[in-house]
Amino acid sequence: MKIVMIINKELSPGLAANTAAVLGISLGNADPKILGPDLEDASSGIHRGITRENIPVLGADRNRLREIYEQVVQYRDQGQKIDLIDFNTLAQESRHYDEYREKLSGTDYQDLEFSGLCLFGSGKKINRLTGSLQLYQ
Repeated sequence: MKIVMIINKELSPGLAANTAAVLGISLGNADPKILGPDLEDASSGIHRGITRENIPVLGADRNRLREIYEQVVQYRDQGQKIDLIDFNTLAQESRHYDEYREKLSGTDYQDLEFSGLCLFGSGKKINRLTGSLQLYQ
């Protein structure tokens, strides 16, 4: 399995950090097997389980994010398995989940502006989609 996060490099540092945090929480919920078990240190302190997988954080502009989103949708329409979590500006600007739900229900995906994407699944397919992207800076 391969996991990548792609953050809109046009975002302010605070919004970029928020995007990565939201995608990470959603990823842990989407596939709990990604998380390792809680661990104990030599002093009997408990450390919550963290990801078992490396998660590169890549950067892309809003146009490239849209292209990747649409390519993943096409793959899925063809029966290929790539999981996708998106975080968009409608969500980022909403004060609560119900507000986001209402705004999203009246918006076509072509009209969304993505703050970030998280892809997980086949390494070969994800590399094809993201291989030209650089680490987020």
